[in-house]
Amino acid sequence: MKLKEAIEQLNSALSSIIEPRELQAVIRVICEDIFNYDQVDVALRQESELPDFVPQRVADIIARLRRHEPLQYIVGHARFHGHQFKVTPAVLIPRPETEQLVDLIVDENPGSDLRVLDMGTGSGCIAISLARALKFAQVDAFDISRDALAVARDNAAALKVRVRLFESDMLSPQPPGRYDIIVSNPPYVCWSEREAMDRNVKDYEPGQALFVPDNDPLLFYKAIAPYAAQSLERGGRLYLEINQRFGSEVKRLLEAAGFNDVRIIDDSYGNPRFATAVMK
Repeated sequence: MKLKEAIEQLNSALSSIIEPRELQAVIRVICEDIFNYDQVDVALRQESELPDFVPQRVADIIARLRRHEPLQYIVGHARFHGHQFKVTPAVLIPRPETEQLVDLIVDENPGSDLRVLDMGTGSGCIAISLARALKFAQVDAFDISRDALAVARDNAAALKVRVRLFESDMLSPQPPGRYDIIVSNPPYVCWSEREAMDRNVKDYEPGQALFVPDNDPLLFYKAIAPYAAQSLERGGRLYLEINQRFGSEVKRLLEAAGFNDVRIIDDSYGNPRFATAVMK
């Protein structure tokens, strides 16, 4: 099989289920990951013969994509904040919106030797990105899932950062430490919103990292707020990713917990996506 034939096969098999612009991005990732060809190679080496294993590998990828399995799980990694992170079905696939959260924290905290806690770390993408971007930060992170923590450890080792990882439940976190920054992207999607989600999310990504009961949409924020109020130094900052439907409710919750300067911040799509607050 030649490179151009493999690309034609991918286009033909997937064009009915993936919109054209996204499909080209999918094919680019496959070329880089499976064929080890970057964009320049793809342009110049259309007639190149690919190894014997490629036809079966392409067929397997097509079958999995047609079942709506996320490409990131198929290739085993995702890009986040300029780095490649290992991902498995034990962890959420990092989102661009969460990159904005990391950027917000980095921009607002130029100091050095800050103590940081990431609550519900998953793949470790937030904690590890902050450990790389902040000056000499001391970063802790926890998750309830041992499988997720194993992925986070692999990512920390691969990206050569020191993050102290431990097992804990966000709903009943371990005794407070002392931190300058606490960040969390907790489960916040209501179960009633599940049916409107894409199949590659609702059928494959870990539900315990996504969903909350409809009758208690602030379940995790109710646990995070008092824990952060005890754990943050005076003037310390709390950063949260939130459901766009509940920005005002999260704001009232944080104010009731004793935080000042509570802000609800839009993401790049104009949706209320982040809450920030300062400890008195």
